[in-house]
Amino acid sequence: MSNRQFFTGATPRCLSGWLILLWLAFLPIAQAHESRPAYLELTETAAGQYTVLWRTPVLAGRPLPLALTLPEGVKDMREPIVQELTDSLVERRWIDAGAGGLAGKRIMFTGLQFTITDVLARVELQDGRSWTVIARASQPWIEITAALSGWQVAGEYIIQGIRHILFGPDHLLFVFGLLLIVRDGWMLIKTVTAFTVAHSITLAAATLGYVSIPGPPLEAAIALSILFLGPEIVRRWRGQTSFTLRHPWVVAFAFGLLHGFGFAGALSSAGLPPTDVPLALLCFNIGVELGQLGFVAVILLLERMLESARVAWPRWVIMAPGYAVGAMGAFWTIQRVALMLPRPG
Repeated sequence: MSNRQFFTGATPRCLSGWLILLWLAFLPIAQAHESRPAYLELTETAAGQYTVLWRTPVLAGRPLPLALTLPEGVKDMREPIVQELTDSLVERRWIDAGAGGLAGKRIMFTGLQFTITDVLARVELQDGRSWTVIARASQPWIEITAALSGWQVAGEYIIQGIRHILFGPDHLLFVFGLLLIVRDGWMLIKTVTAFTVAHSITLAAATLGYVSIPGPPLEAAIALSILFLGPEIVRRWRGQTSFTLRHPWVVAFAFGLLHGFGFAGALSSAGLPPTDVPLALLCFNIGVELGQLGFVAVILLLERMLESARVAWPRWVIMAPGYAVGAMGAFWTIQRVALMLPRPG
């Protein structure tokens, strides 16, 4: 196949990649902040009774203008303890929320909407449920949910899975790289299926506690998987071949095992209901697949729309998304490896 023929056929998918890459590149920027997050730890010690740890970062010698606002009717069981540290202000409280506890009630972070920071909240309940959630300026509160029914668990974790894949730029960029490599429809089905099966295996194994991989090396390896696809995309454009181009489903399966561990970390941070672990695991995985298939469908739809436009695009416009995949993979790899290195002093 000549370069001219290939670029004619590849143009719509590469151009649709421009839109996707802009979105993916925006996600990490939108999540970057100038200050460290505040932290709330809420632990239920008895029915309706909780210990509270509230830490506010100190910026330029002053605590950030944030206030923890508990629901009405909550009483202190003893005098709060406040400790001033060099980098934060720490407050410890022991509270009683009454017979109903905090279920269904909101905890507000007053002033968060006027800052550029987040609040990382960790909640542990007496029934064994625990989860981690992030409150942002757009939603300066968290809600303590009551125990969920089976249908509610299913719906909640399907949404969690969709949200994770759609706001996980590294996972989506890997899938997009596969789409730039695979042109045949049947091979695309095999490749996406292989990626799905692989990350489903490791998602289940890690969530159930059979396998564990430290977070920083895992994140670096996921970035490396994206970097790996960059040269393969260029080989494809040049009419060359390689094991990856001949058997993309094998590579998708191998790297899918890595990405599954990443999904498991997100599922753990979302919290698992102890009595419904298999259901939550299954529904989270379904959500991930729905989000992934939706992403692939958007790429193919954009490709079809651009095909009908019949515009002669410059060659650099067509090639840029492929090079961007490799460049972003390289950047994330260097960034994540650097975070694992010991800091001087």
